[in-house]
Amino acid sequence: MHSIQDNKPIDHDLLNVQQLSVSTAAGQVLVDQLTFSLKAGATLAIVGESGSGKSVSSLALLGLLPSHLKIQGQAWFSGQNLLAIDTLALRQIRGQKIAMIFQEPMTALNPLHRVEKIIGESLLLQGWSQTKVREKVIALLNDVGIAEPEQKLRRYPHELSGGQRQRVMIAMALALEPDILIADEPTTALDVTLQTQILNLLKQLQQQRNMAMILISHDLNLVKRYADDVIVMNKGRVEEQGTVTTIFARPEAAYTQHLLDHDFGEALPSTEQQIILELKQLAVKFPIKQGLLNRIKDYFIAVEPLDLALAQGESLGIVGESGSGKSTLALAITRLIDSDGRIVFLGKDLNQLNEKRLRPLRTDFQIVFQDPFSSLNPRMTIGQIVGEGLALKELNQAVVEQQIEQTLEKVELPIDFKNRYPHELSGGQRQRVALARALVLQPKLMILDEPTSALDRTTQRAIVKLLRRLQQQEQISYIFISHDLQVVKALCQKVMVLRHAKVMEYQSTELLFSQPQTEYTRQLIAASQY
Repeated sequence: MHSIQDNKPIDHDLLNVQQLSVSTAAGQVLVDQLTFSLKAGATLAIVGESGSGKSVSSLALLGLLPSHLKIQGQAWFSGQNLLAIDTLALRQIRGQKIAMIFQEPMTALNPLHRVEKIIGESLLLQGWSQTKVREKVIALLNDVGIAEPEQKLRRYPHELSGGQRQRVMIAMALALEPDILIADEPTTALDVTLQTQILNLLKQLQQQRNMAMILISHDLNLVKRYADDVIVMNKGRVEEQGTVTTIFARPEAAYTQHLLDHDFGEALPSTEQQIILELKQLAVKFPIKQGLLNRIKDYFIAVEPLDLALAQGESLGIVGESGSGKSTLALAITRLIDSDGRIVFLGKDLNQLNEKRLRPLRTDFQIVFQDPFSSLNPRMTIGQIVGEGLALKELNQAVVEQQIEQTLEKVELPIDFKNRYPHELSGGQRQRVALARALVLQPKLMILDEPTSALDRTTQRAIVKLLRRLQQQEQISYIFISHDLQVVKALCQKVMVLRHAKVMEYQSTELLFSQPQTEYTRQLIAASQY
């Protein structure tokens, strides 16, 4: 085994990992004999489904795994074996030599710190002066493409959009100019156009700094565009590895072929049924208040007036980039925020009803949020979460138990899951619990806000198939909010494209894909093609 010096020429390996294995105390293998090397300026992608060991292997390199896990193997970097050095030596490498961007910026960024402190903290610890730190932070924000960086310095993470938070994370990781950047699912929850921007940005920064990158992703479309080499992992084992060209052109393992299969199936055919939801000139605006008396100075238009109609058993896809008004529209339809215009649901205008008269109708329309982990109560069992809505119906306990079990079966989860807690489930299983919680009330309309964005392709396919089956059996109508046109195409009969709060187009899915009316829709379709 050769050691690697910093000043060696580029053709030498920057990082050399030999037979890395991670296992639990009970003997469960999380990563099995992973071997790879990484050169300066190169990008290695590690792909696989949830639980395949992608993130675990990278956390092992940085010494960020819980101490009860057993780690074996060697990982040579700058003449040191990362798996054998002490915490103090690792601390000198973390951030300075090898930095990591995590999947969910909202949980990785300190909510109590402003942008300037978040990015500049590591520089202050290096002994930089406050003035120098501020200059560097502004330069980094410029590098990562944040407009008007001076204004963003005093903002907190919750005051930034998803794309801006992701850019702040990148700036934070690049502050100490690392040799290797590990990007763990850096674009999962972003829309297609933002994904492309963020990855182009990473590629550009990588070239400028001759930085190596490990890209962890379940999105093979991105991997194909941005990586040089690929490792395909399945349940901790390496299924195959090689150059991007070889793996995509001639995948040998059945598992890789399965990952490359992007056929989500076809949406159910449209059936002429009664209209259950009609929006007439629905608009949402938020007051902008200023001054000592907090007077309304102006309004921010979140959704411009729009009309739509949805029949029973039909799905409408709402697509658009971050900040286009998709989620705001969902919250307005469910009366979780105020809006102007008419929301006629089952013949009643929801905007004319007070909360007391609205409450009985609420069981008929349910909303499923993007991130089940934050929308499921961690202290409740799955059975309690699913059955919570039934408490209002004054049913006896035996009936409640029966309905919980039937609903778990509907979403293809084992009945004994009712005694588990959310943290014991995978992402796809949690998403099924979120669906079950809505389904148990037998709604006529379900609003699904990005329910598959953080899931790998195989799990996405399973969820889409499940939603189609439920729609067929129960005649539920869906409003499906997504930035993934492949998923929308497989589930929705109609699509509405939003951009900057305006409707760009609204037509049948078939026509939208074959004859897009606007240049913007054409770009969205092109970005989603494999």
